[in-house]
Amino acid sequence: MPMERALQVFEETFPIAGSFTISRGSRTEINVMVAEITDGVHRGRGECVPYAHYGESLASVRQQIEGMTDLILGGGTRADLSQAMAAGAARNALDCALFDLDAKRGGCRVWELPDLPDCTAPPDLITAYTLSLGSPEEMGRAAQGAKDRALLKLKLAGESDLERVRAVRHGAPEARLIVDANEAWEPAMVVPYSNQLAELGVELIEQPLPSGKDGILAEIPHPVPICADESCHVSADLGALVGRYDLVNIKLDKSGGLTEALIMAKEAKRLGFGIMVGCMLGTSLAMAPAMLPASLADFVDLDGPLLLAKDRPSALVYRDSHVGAPTADLWG
Repeated sequence: MPMERALQVFEETFPIAGSFTISRGSRTEINVMVAEITDGVHRGRGECVPYAHYGESLASVRQQIEGMTDLILGGGTRADLSQAMAAGAARNALDCALFDLDAKRGGCRVWELPDLPDCTAPPDLITAYTLSLGSPEEMGRAAQGAKDRALLKLKLAGESDLERVRAVRHGAPEARLIVDANEAWEPAMVVPYSNQLAELGVELIEQPLPSGKDGILAEIPHPVPICADESCHVSADLGALVGRYDLVNIKLDKSGGLTEALIMAKEAKRLGFGIMVGCMLGTSLAMAPAMLPASLADFVDLDGPLLLAKDRPSALVYRDSHVGAPTADLWG
């Protein structure tokens, strides 16, 4: 165990290419928090994105990370971290930094670590490309510009959603489509909207109803499979979602890191859920750890860097709709 660990925490800002809009608002840049753990020789990094919808801010996440200084400097492990911290962005940054550090100290890649016997090198994966929320005309034009993408994810908002999807289908007739309502629908919308979305070839509806108000999903047909996002953070949430949802969206900033994300993926499969692995808007450093559970997923949505005006050095390589495993220079 390293005897001279150090922990640093710092904020970074990255501009978005244009703007990014969902049902809760719009922004032109992202603010991320990076935890860096060194042992005098090796450096491990993890990036997280505080999410105000979950009561997080840059200040609160920094405070939580710095509150673990004694544990980290004392040689605390990922298992120790899972016991000491609640799930969320702060734990994600530290968990991923410890994974990175463990791999570098072991002279191996993350998926070769001895405590991850079921992991293999992530293959090239098809990732969704997200179209920001806009008017039907705006989203139709955006779809024309992305018509060669294999899988498009549409941000929706309730009213005029069917017109938005029709416009995107017209603009990108060959693309596969999934949609994300970010809790913006009313219960009465679910059946008629999903019936019409099925006719438009939509393959997945993500979080149509607000978390905690989604019980009706167990009582109505699902013409299009429905995926839980805001309703599902950690593996302990999964049991209550059986019958309501067909898939769950695993995000490291929700689960509190790669450790819990891998547990979630295994438990989700045991319970019969399909899996989506998604992300907050972040850089390649945030996407890299998510590539491991993404290799087990039915849908992958790790396009955060594609929506930024600039990314980090040694960034993930995106070729058309495909993304490959991270290099050791980036993470793991």
